[in-house]
Parts: sequence; structure tokens; C-alpha cells
Amino acid sequence: MRQERLSFARPRKRYTRAFARYVLALSHMGTIRDVARHVGVGWDLVAEIQREQMEKEVRMTKLSTMTWVALDELAIGKGQRYVSIVLNLDTGAAIHVAEGRNSDSVTPFLRKLERSGAKIEAVATDMGQAYPSAVREIFPNPVLVYDRFHVVKLMNDKLTGLRREADALDKKMLKGTRWLLTKSPENLAPDRNETERLHQALKFSRPLATAYYMKEDLMMFWKQPDEGAAEQHLDIWIERARNSEITVLKTMAKTLAAYRRANLGTV
Repeated sequence: MRQERLSFARPRKRYTRAFARYVLALSHMGTIRDVARHVGVGWDLVAEIQREQMEKEVRMTKLSTMTWVALDELAIGKGQRYVSIVLNLDTGAAIHVAEGRNSDSVTPFLRKLERSGAKIEAVATDMGQAYPSAVREIFPNPVLVYDRFHVVKLMNDKLTGLRREADALDKKMLKGTRWLLTKSPENLAPDRNETERLHQALKFSRPLATAYYMKEDLMMFWKQPDEGAAEQHLDIWIERARNSEITVLKTMAKTLAAYRRANLGTV
């Protein structure tokens, strides 16, 4: 069977170039399932279009010009399936995806990046050990950066654990406050009395209140005017947390201090 070549059609594809562009535009605003439902096709077709676009971007990316890179993991569907993603932070494009979330998932691409002659200045990762160890093995000089999301998530996890301990003493007082503790004050909803409910919960537990305000103070790290001020703010925070009588704060201080000693960056 012979297929006629049409300027608006993709070779050997069931969809047109215009359809692919439309799907990609929608992909910036919703999940694969959302896009598939909107255009009336299977999710696998949307995933295929996205994958081909990413492969095209990878082919067009000149690896030797890259300077900033991010490594992260992404959960796929239900269960314990993960993929590792490498992002070009100069452009924001995903340039590599591999099964798994360990060093083996990113090492082959990092080797390829090394062979290209790229002058990598900084690499952003999560707060695990797998990705940083892979980076250090191949690129010993770049600054390793732990992004704000992962630092904040770790602190919020500590706060949630402390709330759970206090909740065991009075479930009625702390009911429904889990998400209030992790919200920024400016995001509390006045129409739902979230500020008042949060203040009542903090009055109930002094350790919880201390940890909450220390969490808010840690967030000020990203509002410092320059690197020197940020480093000083972080060092003071670590010292205050160490000297507290709250275990979760001491643990957080120990974690952040370990990253400081390893000469790791934070953004």
C-alpha cells in the first residue's frame, strides 16, 4: 500500500502536523489524560506526540553549549514506577528520560554530556544521594544545587511529623490543620478562618509553634539580597535549630549542615 505525500500530514502517521502542534500547546496546560480527553484520542497517542517532540528537541540541542542542568525523578502511573529526567536549565527543555531513579539512570547521559565538552557550572538535584554521586563521579567541579522545592518539602515533612505527635494528645484541637502548617501565611484563606484556626493550633502546642515559625524563618533564605547574606542567614538558622529542644529541628539542622560541609549550593 502506497501513502501519498501531503504537506500537512506527518509521514506514516495518523495525524496532521497541525493536530500535533495543538496537542503540544494543550500539554502545557494539562496532563496527558486531560489532553487526550479534550481532543478525543487515546492517551497513548498524546504520549507519542510528546515523546517525539522531546526527541526532536534533544536532537536539536547542542550539548556542548549547556551550562546548567537539573536531574529529577517522576512517578509514572500507579505503583512504584519512576523515570529520571534531565533538564537543560538554559532553555527549560527535557533532554533525557530513562527508567528508574538511581545513578545508573542518568550516568550514561552524563558521560555523553562530558564527551561533548560541555562546561557544566551547576547541577540541580533532589536531596537524595543517587543523582549527586553520579554527578560528582563525572563532573567534580560544578556546584551541586538543592532547589527550594526539595528543601521546603523536607521541612514540611518534619513539621507534619511533629503535628502528628501533638495530634495524639488532642485530635479535636489539631484536626484539619495539617495543610495550614505547610501553607505560607499569605496563602491562608480568610473566608475559611484559616489564620484563626492556625493560631489556635499553635497556641495548643509550643513545640509545634516554634517549629512552624522556624519553618517560616527558613523560607526567608530565598529572600536575602545576596549570596553572603543568604549564607549567614542559613548558618544562623542551623545554629538556632541545633540549640532548640525540638528533635525535628535538630534533625533538619544536621541535614542542612551536612550539605554545607559538602560545599553544596542551595537555590
